[in-house]
Amino acid sequence: MSSQPSQQYAFRAQKRLGLVGGTPNYDTLDSFEGPDVPARTYQYSSDGRLFAYAVPTGIRIFQAESAQLLQELLLPNIVEMNFSPRGTYISTWERPNKLEDGAQHKNLRVFSVSTGEELISFTQKSLEGWDLQYTISESHAVRLVSQEIQVFRPAEWSKGVVDKLRVEGATSITLSPGLNPSVAVFVAEKKGAPASVKIYNLLSLNGSPLSQKTFFKADRSQIKWNTIGTHVLVLTQTEVDQANKSYYGETGGLYLLSASGTFDCRVTLDKEGPVHDFTWSPNSKEFGVIYGYMPAKTMLFDQRAKTLHDFGPAFCNFISFNPQGRLLALAGFGNLAGKVDIYDRRTLSKVTTLDASNTSHCEWSPDGRFLLTATLSPRLRVDNGIKVWHCSGPLVHIQHIEELYQAAWRPTLVDAAPPFPQTIPPAPAPSASVIEHAAVAKPAPARSAGAYRPPGLRGLEASSVYKREDNTPSPSGTPNGRYSRSPAPGRAHNRKHVPGAATSPSPVRNGNEPDKRGRKRKGPKEGKKDTTVAVAALEEQVRPSIEIQVDGIGAQAPTNGSVPPTPGADAGILDPIAKKVRNLNKKLKAIDELKEKANKGERLEATQLKKIETEAEIRKELAGLGITS
Repeated sequence: MSSQPSQQYAFRAQKRLGLVGGTPNYDTLDSFEGPDVPARTYQYSSDGRLFAYAVPTGIRIFQAESAQLLQELLLPNIVEMNFSPRGTYISTWERPNKLEDGAQHKNLRVFSVSTGEELISFTQKSLEGWDLQYTISESHAVRLVSQEIQVFRPAEWSKGVVDKLRVEGATSITLSPGLNPSVAVFVAEKKGAPASVKIYNLLSLNGSPLSQKTFFKADRSQIKWNTIGTHVLVLTQTEVDQANKSYYGETGGLYLLSASGTFDCRVTLDKEGPVHDFTWSPNSKEFGVIYGYMPAKTMLFDQRAKTLHDFGPAFCNFISFNPQGRLLALAGFGNLAGKVDIYDRRTLSKVTTLDASNTSHCEWSPDGRFLLTATLSPRLRVDNGIKVWHCSGPLVHIQHIEELYQAAWRPTLVDAAPPFPQTIPPAPAPSASVIEHAAVAKPAPARSAGAYRPPGLRGLEASSVYKREDNTPSPSGTPNGRYSRSPAPGRAHNRKHVPGAATSPSPVRNGNEPDKRGRKRKGPKEGKKDTTVAVAALEEQVRPSIEIQVDGIGAQAPTNGSVPPTPGADAGILDPIAKKVRNLNKKLKAIDELKEKANKGERLEATQLKKIETEAEIRKELAGLGITS
């Protein structure tokens, strides 16, 4: 396993923060000194070279590999921070406050990582989209201020804004990666005017837009560039669903635009419902989309929005390529069961399926061989922790952490990571944590709960009505077998007696005989006398006989009407196979109802989804009993 690189990940919990080495041992880095107070957030630089965390008194910046402290900035009340792409600068955001002199609070500040010097500061009231966006070479940085795009040169922060462009109604901007950077500007729909996306060349910002697209039903958008910055996907959404089908608003549409303006189209999605997730492949030539009411549909498209592959319907809402673009993970998180299907992109065949229930965060390792899943607070406050899975399926590491808030791999540049092999690599041996977890989680043998007894009767001797009759002693000393009823006086021992039933044939009263209270019973009316007698005779003929089994011997119950029928007696006389078939059919009926709800777009709970997955087993069991369905 020496050929596989060691992966590092970081975690932040209520009581501690740590760095953990990767395969094969997953040992905690002892050289790293965690904070003695709860950390507010942490961040790796994009190249994985630096690691920083924020505490109430300031920020500490470390060299990630050796955990050596490089810089400490005394900045109280920091809420968020972020590195520039090459780790040259670090930005911080704190909640805006009113200053005593009435001046604006410069709560967004940029510092030099090497010197700790503050280079520039801004007023930024909203936490959403708070940071500056840098080109990959850090030659330019941009931010949106009151519908105006401002451009800076980080090497010359002191010069301030070097270029700007005002776009009426602009609500967000997204800077592309790549060597020829572009800016995608989104303008929301307002007062009947359609929404739009306009793409400008960053180096000639005041020129005409290179590409633009207008559309309706768009209050906000998600914009994702491909890796080389030549094409962009735009998902439009509304805050309110006019059809009242979703609490989270309505998906308007998914659009594909080229940065050069030579191509744009709406991506054809042939199933009704929202777009759950979409992502570009690292090769920048294809993208995947999960859409439609559950079970959702997953499609793979090329850079001209032509269909490449249909993965079929499944309960999933998360899609992610590994950094090399060789593997694709499709998963259902949130209110879904947490099943993760991993596909080989070359063959489009399924590699494995993982059961990662209750996952809050999921990401590929930089070498593309491992998948990290984490259960985080406050979404779930129990079973918090981190699991690391090999891409072939086995769980290779598990770490339980109480009140876990954050977990992530240390980034590594794709060029620095080893190439993914031609065939799926074998899984390494699991760490000791997995073996310990398997031993602890081994289920104990199921114990019979026994018959239910009300609290007031617990600890007392059971009534003789419920004692057993065969020769095997029960825990209480009574014979172990079927529960017995007390035999009625004068009856054979193998004859069952229903408690409360008459012990001898009841006299059949004549319609004209007086009852116990001395009143004369009224007989049937003359016109209905013959009909009543005929119905009574018919009931006597079709009344089923009740046969009770005692120790395998059948005893025929009287059929003269002296013993009234016991409610539910027909269920008690079914043989075990008939009972089992009836119960299995009930389960199939419940599964059909759940599938019908899912097809209508209703959200199902994880337990309901697991129940649907048992359909094949139930039908197989029915087939084993000789029943075809």
